[in-house]
Amino acid sequence: MPDDNTLHIHRPHTLGLPAARQAAHQWAEKAQSKFDMQCTYAEGTADAGDTLHFSRPGMEGTLQVTGERFELQAELGFLFAAFKQRIAAEIEEQFDKLLGAQPAQRTA
Repeated sequence: MPDDNTLHIHRPHTLGLPAARQAAHQWAEKAQSKFDMQCTYAEGTADAGDTLHFSRPGMEGTLQVTGERFELQAELGFLFAAFKQRIAAEIEEQFDKLLGAQPAQRTA
């Protein structure tokens, strides 16, 4: 049974790591300005990829960034969990714009 407080979005792309990093930074800037998220970005190796940590009261998570995929995982607090589907749709729309439209893969 899926956890109502966990959001997981997997999005493949063909950008390569340098362009994916740029897209992730753009997403972080929007998350900071629009949703008052605190974001920290840690660059990793080409094999392991990068990790964007984001948080605000009621939500925290990570965005794993590689040359082939974005993988977002977030834990939602009680109030945000009630809007899980809407939050997921908003994030998927943002990823579509940043990465180019590809089929969304969402679990839980």
